[in-house]
Amino acid sequence: MAHCKEDLSGIGGELRPGIVHRLDKDTSGLLIIAKNDKAHIELSNQIQDRKVKKMYLALVRGNVPEEEASIDMPIGRSTKDRKKMAVTRNGKRAITHFKVLQRYGTYTFMQVIIETGRTHQIRVHMAEIGHPVVGDMVYSNGKNEFGVVGQMLHAKSLDFIHPITKKQMHLEAPLPQYFEEILKKLELCK
Repeated sequence: MAHCKEDLSGIGGELRPGIVHRLDKDTSGLLIIAKNDKAHIELSNQIQDRKVKKMYLALVRGNVPEEEASIDMPIGRSTKDRKKMAVTRNGKRAITHFKVLQRYGTYTFMQVIIETGRTHQIRVHMAEIGHPVVGDMVYSNGKNEFGVVGQMLHAKSLDFIHPITKKQMHLEAPLPQYFEEILKKLELCK
């Protein structure tokens, strides 16, 4: 926003100029920001039509037994806590695919691809299957064994069609330093 100044799409309003989609609070990684309204609309349509591929990296608690799997459970507002989301019968369909990259005893490092984009989707699904995201203060009973600020969830890559040139785009963001350091600690303890 500092780089583009006044040249961002106005669709997001003054508080979120150009922001096409969101990341959960304290999730690191990539975010799509549009420079103009035409690009914003085109990118929003790609997200709505599920044409944007979003890949995340996550460190979850526990040893996930499957090498890879899909979670297809509807997500809606929690009936117990209106500030939280939950797997609910009346929720919207939510599909999360994961693949284990590395196991560290009582932790699992994984790649996660979401087909849908529900609020807190990865965090809710992983907690529901008994493997909450490390550092997630909302869905992991407040446990934060590494003292991280935020959760160990990173939006690693985005694939989409450029709204103007129509070229296939692949963008990646490196893991934040704190995430790398925790993975190195876990590797040493293996």
